[in-house]
Amino acid sequence: MVKEKVPSNTQRGTVFVPERLKFFDRTKDFAVLATDDNGQPYASLITYAFTPDFRKVIFATPRNTRKYKNILSAGYVALLIDNRSNTQKDIMDTEAITVTGTVKPVRKGTARRELASIYLKKHPELKDFVKASSTVLVVLEIIQCVHVGKFQTVSVWDCHNP
Repeated sequence: MVKEKVPSNTQRGTVFVPERLKFFDRTKDFAVLATDDNGQPYASLITYAFTPDFRKVIFATPRNTRKYKNILSAGYVALLIDNRSNTQKDIMDTEAITVTGTVKPVRKGTARRELASIYLKKHPELKDFVKASSTVLVVLEIIQCVHVGKFQTVSVWDCHNP
């Protein structure tokens, strides 16, 4: 098997990012949420689901966490979704998407029920967690997605300027 040479320079990609979002939504359950904690970066592992239009990401978190405090204070986050396997897999096959956008808790009512339904369709095992009074459902409205594949090939999708 011939392996591709790892590039030393970043290249502009041509990946249709919404298609990769769909793939990751079908095949990956976890993402890393990056928040700002009083000027310090803070990362949290979360489960997530995209809305059907792939313009929003839904996740749940306990109310009494640093992650939630950071979400309320900053209102802007980044989410990293990737397909790494932590094996000796060819580095050229690894892909990652960084999703950036605004984030806010979802109030009780019709919108929360609809978003919870989307989230629980992907993560039915978290039903009791989502229904707990201590859990907040959060929605990230996507501004931009940056896909990196083949080590340094970068494709960008501006959600509001497709």
